[in-house]
Amino acid sequence: MDNILVTGLFAAFFTTFAFAPQSVKTLRTRNTEGISVVMYIMFMVGVISWIAYGILRSDFAVLAANIVTLFLAAPVLVMTLLNRRKKSV
Repeated sequence: MDNILVTGLFAAFFTTFAFAPQSVKTLRTRNTEGISVVMYIMFMVGVISWIAYGILRSDFAVLAANIVTLFLAAPVLVMTLLNRRKKSV
């Protein structure tokens, strides 16, 4: 592996898995009160855009990191939206 790829994978690992503790905590406790829906929607649009960029550039580090991030962040957004819907009914 070349140094650029290793650097990209190193950065991708830490920025991606920084979401894991919060995602796990939110999914376990089901507490989404402090989560901004607008921020998460904007974040998800950004993540999906990074995935498209990674595909277009054939950039494995960008692609892998953002696919994992999508799987960590999407359940939190869905749970947040469902909890908000329950409270409004």
